[in-house]
Amino acid sequence: MKTIDVAHWQDRLDTLAREAGVVGAVLGILRLNDNGEDELVRVATGLLNANTGRNTTVDSLFQIGSTSKSWTATVIMQLVDEGKIALDQPVKDILPGFKLISDELTNKVTVRHLLNHTSGIDGDVFVDTGRGDDCLDKYMTVMETAGQTFPLGATWSYCNSGFSILGRIIEVVTGQVWDMAMKLRLFAPLGLTHTVTLPEEALLFDTAVGHIVGLPEPKVTPLWTLMRNAGPAGLITASVADLLTFARLHLCDGVAGDGTQVVSVKSMQEMRAFSADVPEKYMLGDSWGLGFERFKWGGGDLYGHDGNTIGQAAFLRIFQEGRMAVGLLTNDSSAHELYYHLYGEIFDELCGVTIQPMLEVPEDPPTLDITPWLGTYERASVTIEIIEGDEGPVFRATQKGELAALEENPVTEMPMVAVREGLYAVYMKEMRVNIPVWLYQLPTGERYVHFGARATRKVS
Repeated sequence: MKTIDVAHWQDRLDTLAREAGVVGAVLGILRLNDNGEDELVRVATGLLNANTGRNTTVDSLFQIGSTSKSWTATVIMQLVDEGKIALDQPVKDILPGFKLISDELTNKVTVRHLLNHTSGIDGDVFVDTGRGDDCLDKYMTVMETAGQTFPLGATWSYCNSGFSILGRIIEVVTGQVWDMAMKLRLFAPLGLTHTVTLPEEALLFDTAVGHIVGLPEPKVTPLWTLMRNAGPAGLITASVADLLTFARLHLCDGVAGDGTQVVSVKSMQEMRAFSADVPEKYMLGDSWGLGFERFKWGGGDLYGHDGNTIGQAAFLRIFQEGRMAVGLLTNDSSAHELYYHLYGEIFDELCGVTIQPMLEVPEDPPTLDITPWLGTYERASVTIEIIEGDEGPVFRATQKGELAALEENPVTEMPMVAVREGLYAVYMKEMRVNIPVWLYQLPTGERYVHFGARATRKVS
C-alpha cells in the first residue's frame, strides 16, 4: 500500500477550492494500514476569516453542523448498550410529561424513529429557548405544538427537531446537560482536544467564521452560531483530526485508540446498517442508518454525514471495507462543488471507488404533466409553491421563522426542468449544481414535494 501523497492533496485542495470559490477549507484523510498503524494526512487552504485575513491551518476548528447528529446518535447507542433505553421504546416512557401535537406521535414515536428521521415531526422548528442549561427542557414545551408533516413512519424527512429530543433523552437518562454528557461519554474517551460545543469554548481556539455565498467578495455572516437547543442536531465545532478520530471509532467497531470499547460492536453495526429509504437521491445518501447517511457508490458502500450551519459546511465519508475515512471542513456553505470533485478524486485514486454521479438534466427534457402538482406545500420553516410559468413550471420557496432573517433574500424562485416521471431539477447557482425535486404520493393519496432533504405536504 503506497503512502498517501501529502503534497498532491495539498495541491488538489488549493486548486479545487480556488475554482469553487471556497473561502477556507481543511481536508483530512485517515487510513488504517494492515500493520495496525494509522496514516493521517491533513492539509489546509484559504482564510479562516475574510475580515481578519487569518489563514486556515490544519488545527483550525470549524462547525461540523449536522455531522453532530452522528455524535449524538453514538452516545444514544451507548445508553442502549447499558440497557438504560431501547431503540423501539416510546419516547414518552423516557421523558416525563413528553407531549407532541397528536396522540399518535405522543404515544408511539420511538427512539428509532428519531434516529432515522421517520417520525413525521416537523424537522425545522428553530425557536430560541435561551442559553441556559435548561434550553432543551424548555424546547420540549415548544415541541408540544410543533407540526406533524406525515403519519408516523410513512416516509422519510430530515428532522433536526428529533435530535434535540434525543439530546434531551441523554440529559434525562444521564443527569447531565447534553454538552457535559458528550464531553464525558465521547470526547474524553476518544482523547479529543480540539472539539467543543459552546461558542465561549470555541473562542479559545483558532476558529473559523462562516461566509455568505454568491457575492463578488467574501463577506462574513452576521451570526456565528444557532440557538443552543440545536446543539444535539448541529453545534459541535471540531478540528479535522478530531472529526477523523470520531470516524476511527466507527471504523474500529467502537474501539478507541487506547483499546477501550466505547460502544459495542453490535451498536456500531446497527448505526451503519439500513434503517430507512430516502426518497430524495443524488444530493443525499440513498438510504439512512441510525444517525448516518448510507451511500452506494461504484465499487463500494460508504456511510457518513454532511453538515451545514450559518456559512459553513462539513463532509464526512467512511469506507468500512477500505478502512478509510475522509473529512472536509469549510467556512463556505456553497462548498458542495469542492466536496464532489475532491472526494471523487480521493476515493478513486486511493480505493478504486467511484462517487455517485450528480443529477444531470436531459438535453431534450420529457414532456410531463405538472398539473396535479401545482399548488402550495408547507411546513414550519418554508412555504413551497409550484406554479405554471411562461416557459414551464417554476419552483418558489419562501423561508419562514427565526432563521429567515439571516437570509439575504428569503424567497428563491427557479425554473423546473423535467428529468423523468416524478423527478424535476432546479439549478442552484450559488452551489453550481442541479438540485432534485421529487414529487410523490403516499399510499393514502397525500401529495408531497421532497426537496432539500425534507418532505413537504401539499396543502392547497
